[in-house]
Amino acid sequence: MNAFVRVIERGSFAAAAGDLGITPSALSKLVTRIEDRLGVRLLTRTTRRLALTSEGEVFVARSHEILAAIEAAEAEVTAASQLPRGHLRISVGTALAKQILGPALPVFLAKYPDITVELHVSDHQIDLVAEQVDVAIRSGALGDSSLVARKIGDATRVICASPHYLKQYGSPRVPADLLQHNCLTLPGPAWTQWPFHTHEGINRLAISGTFTSDNADLLRDMAIAGLGIARLADFMVARAVLEGTLVPLLQESHIPESFPIHALTVPGRHRAPRIKAFIDFVAAQFGKPA
Repeated sequence: MNAFVRVIERGSFAAAAGDLGITPSALSKLVTRIEDRLGVRLLTRTTRRLALTSEGEVFVARSHEILAAIEAAEAEVTAASQLPRGHLRISVGTALAKQILGPALPVFLAKYPDITVELHVSDHQIDLVAEQVDVAIRSGALGDSSLVARKIGDATRVICASPHYLKQYGSPRVPADLLQHNCLTLPGPAWTQWPFHTHEGINRLAISGTFTSDNADLLRDMAIAGLGIARLADFMVARAVLEGTLVPLLQESHIPESFPIHALTVPGRHRAPRIKAFIDFVAAQFGKPA
């Protein structure tokens, strides 16, 4: 089963055979034996590529789960006598990587010297199984998934600007004042409708400005540089607020819209000592006040 999964992950018998320390022909015979025993074709082989059949797609998905469960079972049994060790593949969004995980990783690696880390930074959703990722850290509501999710914290949004910008253009006193200011936003209507409490209830104010980017870190940098007013996650601006390079605005009327942050793992793998140690560590980081 492990041999079959490795063939799919590597995309060829030759590459997978090199990983497993056997010949390509021996590996091909292993996969053929699985197909003969199951009585179905799992792979369509051509001279150029390998393609999974529908039965193969089901089998590789279940194989990933079973192999992860075996790893977790072995790890759980030996956890009491072993420190967390091994290679850890992590996927995280850009803002979380820069503001939370990046600064904290040296502490984690010093605490667990037998763990090596491979960090993939991307704001795109990925397939943890296909990409062989152990843990993904994601913010926002979760969709339906077979992954194991552990909530590790909450975040809120803050409207802020630099002292330089406020000195030049003045501070908004009420939400409607934002219509006279340059507001920095992420693309899309969901990010240009800022919510506020009013006497009539919740009002979403349509704001606009001269700069839009799909990278929240860049919006933060532009706000610090004095380009305009931004609405960003609290963990992104906490240090800048503490240092005085950003100033929170309209705190009494602004609705901060709390959102969760989760650690996601493949079923059966979340109990592996290296993965559990990392998730516990990250949860402790989010437990600290922003």
